[in-house]
Amino acid sequence: MVFETYSQEETENLARQVSANAKPGDIFCLEGGLGAGKTVFAKGFAHGMGILEEITSPTFAIVNVYQGGLALYHFDVYRIKHISEMEDTGYEEYFYGGGVCLIEWAGLIKGIIPGNATWVSILRDYNKEDDYRKVIIGVRP
Repeated sequence: MVFETYSQEETENLARQVSANAKPGDIFCLEGGLGAGKTVFAKGFAHGMGILEEITSPTFAIVNVYQGGLALYHFDVYRIKHISEMEDTGYEEYFYGGGVCLIEWAGLIKGIIPGNATWVSILRDYNKEDDYRKVIIGVRP
């Protein structure tokens, strides 16, 4: 599915809609360059799950855990240089636990991402408005 958003609010609203159907064990993999809007999407996603606290990208912590109706395991793997470093995070407990995983920069660890994950690509188009985003949601090609 392909969506277009023209503001951060629209991107957050789209993410709320996506998370409304999230189930335990779901994994959502976010891709996009620096400043594409992955964390904006993550904020809307979390709010759609009923999480009211401030959502920040766990760039240095690697994973933040938020409690809502379901637990949200928010990963940012930008700093991961080799997949083996994921062992230190205990990622398997999160990936195969009772919550929902949302992984920023997921392409960096695609070798350990389960095949049933949903991939969300957030793309900027510099020929359009600054807040324009094309959001593609589906399986990894």
